[in-house]
Amino acid sequence: MFTLESSLLRLEVNPEVGASVAAFEARLGGEWVAVMRPTPRPLPGRSSPYSSFTLAPYSNRIRGARFRFAGREYRLQPNTPEGNAQHGDVRNRPWQAEKPGPGTLVCSFESGRFEDVNWPWAFTLLKTYRLEGNTFDTVLELTNASDEPMPAGFGLHPYFVWRLPGSRDVELQFGAQGYYRTGESLIPDGPMGAVPAELDFSRSRALGGQKVNGVYGGWDGRAVLEWPGSGVRMRLEADPVFAHLVVFTAPDGTLAVEPVTNATDGFNLMAQGVEGHGVVVLGPGESLRGRVRLRLEGP
Repeated sequence: MFTLESSLLRLEVNPEVGASVAAFEARLGGEWVAVMRPTPRPLPGRSSPYSSFTLAPYSNRIRGARFRFAGREYRLQPNTPEGNAQHGDVRNRPWQAEKPGPGTLVCSFESGRFEDVNWPWAFTLLKTYRLEGNTFDTVLELTNASDEPMPAGFGLHPYFVWRLPGSRDVELQFGAQGYYRTGESLIPDGPMGAVPAELDFSRSRALGGQKVNGVYGGWDGRAVLEWPGSGVRMRLEADPVFAHLVVFTAPDGTLAVEPVTNATDGFNLMAQGVEGHGVVVLGPGESLRGRVRLRLEGP
């Protein structure tokens, strides 16, 4: 376990399980308070219960665990009961990690170290965590380590607490150009359409009992979480490569707000000629890089 700490923020990371975040806390009223959901202790060996984990070399679901690219069909091992591939293949594996200086942790993953990686192309992923004052940065850099073009994407899957001490329910605000309609599979059937009124967060509002699990496109890279009554606000700022945002009201009573590059099932959407899928094709040795920043504003 690695711990980073600034004057206002504290982060715990477990490199043995996807270099996932085990705790993210803020100093409020002289005490450390969880802003992301706390991970159960002892730490589990799978990333799903963690505070946040990383999605790569693609985010969210691939329908039927198969897609076409450059005239060929590729089949993955399904990892959901429905037979889909979900959330990439780095989040449950051990990473290398080193702490080069105060407030910084650099974690690295090489697919070539594992014989059973569920992806047809070799790749590497570099993840840098950095705390400074009231800001928490995560930088991802995905590199195609194969000798042929590779479709790619990545994202982060943080779970934020519903309430802070003394607060009312969390409120969410962000802007997006569209929303992908899905059925029970939670996988889009086509291009994004207009954002439904009941799923519009262009103005800050509480979710109440509303259940949300969907992906927005044309995201402007900005979101705000606010806990009324606490005086605490968290601003999320992402580089333009993160053109999609997944919002998920989790069964455990937390709120996932996930900056991702590609739409759910973006690889099949790309094969169908749907625009705005967000998948990036990397040539041999090329990299995809992006930063997500969380900035705490509080009393």
